[in-house]
Amino acid sequence: MTKTGIIGGGLGGLAAACTLAARGHDVVLFEKNDWLGGKAAVLEEGGFRFDMGPTILTMPRVLERIFAEAGRDLHAELDLRRLDPQWRCFYDDKTVLDLRDDPSHAAEAIGRLSPGDRAGFERFMEVAKRLSDVSDRFFFWKSVEDLRDTMDLKGSMNLSTLSDVMALRMHRTVAGQIKRDVKDKRVAQMLEHFIQYVGSSPLASPAVLCGIAQMQQGEGVWYPMGGTRAVPLALTRLAEALGVEIRTGAGVRRIEVTKGRARAVITDAGERVACDHVVSNMDSVRTYRELVGGAEGRAFDRTRKREAACSGVVLYLGLDRAYEHLAHHNFVFSRDPEEEFGAIYDHGEPAPDPTAYIAAPARTEPGVAPEGGEALYVLVHTPYLRPGHDWKQMLPGYREVILDKLRRSAGMEDIDARIVVERSLTPQDIHERYNVLDGAIYGLASHGKVLGAFKPGNRSRQVEGLYLAGGSAHPGPGMPMALMSGWIAADTLDRDAGGAREARDDAGGARRQQAGADVAAE
Repeated sequence: MTKTGIIGGGLGGLAAACTLAARGHDVVLFEKNDWLGGKAAVLEEGGFRFDMGPTILTMPRVLERIFAEAGRDLHAELDLRRLDPQWRCFYDDKTVLDLRDDPSHAAEAIGRLSPGDRAGFERFMEVAKRLSDVSDRFFFWKSVEDLRDTMDLKGSMNLSTLSDVMALRMHRTVAGQIKRDVKDKRVAQMLEHFIQYVGSSPLASPAVLCGIAQMQQGEGVWYPMGGTRAVPLALTRLAEALGVEIRTGAGVRRIEVTKGRARAVITDAGERVACDHVVSNMDSVRTYRELVGGAEGRAFDRTRKREAACSGVVLYLGLDRAYEHLAHHNFVFSRDPEEEFGAIYDHGEPAPDPTAYIAAPARTEPGVAPEGGEALYVLVHTPYLRPGHDWKQMLPGYREVILDKLRRSAGMEDIDARIVVERSLTPQDIHERYNVLDGAIYGLASHGKVLGAFKPGNRSRQVEGLYLAGGSAHPGPGMPMALMSGWIAADTLDRDAGGAREARDDAGGARRQQAGADVAAE
């Protein structure tokens, strides 16, 4: 049995811990905070409950696969509700457009708004479906760092593979692909916001990421009762049942590397914990710079210039009266997406008229707020931390920009009078709280027509025995991708250790049986 140290108990770290433990590995998980789940934390105040980080769950099959590693049924652990509409969109011209769960109903709604774009939306979704299929076959479920990891272009080049390569549309951006199919600016703006799951500009991100639209439209948007916080809680229960040693309040100072191999984890308290393998769920760039360092860290920095994805300001607003016209998930769109993306991604400044995302989970789970009230999560994207940005000074003014947007464009003219609880999270808070790169919410930016989709691979090329998980590692940010990254890191480690699941001894099976018995006893 090998011992693996996992640095960070975010979604990726928890997924890796559960998968490795289910396969018979001895696992110890270190988390600097006193809670597990990373950004999927919770805030409770005055009878209101807010998910602090991710609020949209897609691709539940990723979680299903992780729980299946231990012989468990996800749906016995989590009560997942499929949402319809998936989003409600508000525009400056007072248009309201619902993105329906059923693609045919979504197309009908788009056709009523812009008759010529119903067919365009359907064409776009056909492209998205093809790109999603190519991603599933060549990009997901394995460690990938660049194009050579996706397919054997020399050994298996045939017409089918060539067709798949051409389908990637490497010469085109997300915005460029959408504009080929959709003409109405409001519909295009809605579709462009799928790329906001990875915190990047549709004007600079590769068209292959249009596949995100199919992952949502094809597989649904889901809400776990109890909030997205219920996901790390369920994973924590699974990890404990599988025998994972969990140390909260235990930061890691360094990964000990000897002769190019990870040998131990050194905690902030100075304890040396010898490990056969290490999985870092900390930001990948900061892992190499701060935990690895030395020649290996410098080698990683030379491989490619990496830029942080965007950050954001979150307002947690407890209202004494609900806004019944809101759906569970809402976008209040900017007046000009090019102005917005230019400010955030090109000029490194908050947008003067931003898009605001609003989660109103009381639509699905009334208990998140006192009776008749509302627990709103309001997110506006901002640049990652830049020199000269002091968010303690900037927040009051930008809070007013955000609330003004809601008053003008979302029918929330009296929101100030309804607020009874208010808390916030700024890029500086995110940077300090989660050990991310420059306050980024979504890891690394996905910019570049060819390389934009690629993140650092889950198996380190610089340090033997080091594996990466989380939103800044392959396959990228967002709840399903962060979870998948943990599974990939664990699966790759397990195979490297000679433990391809089919060939393992009885340790993993015995542990899975014990986990099931533990749950039955709960």
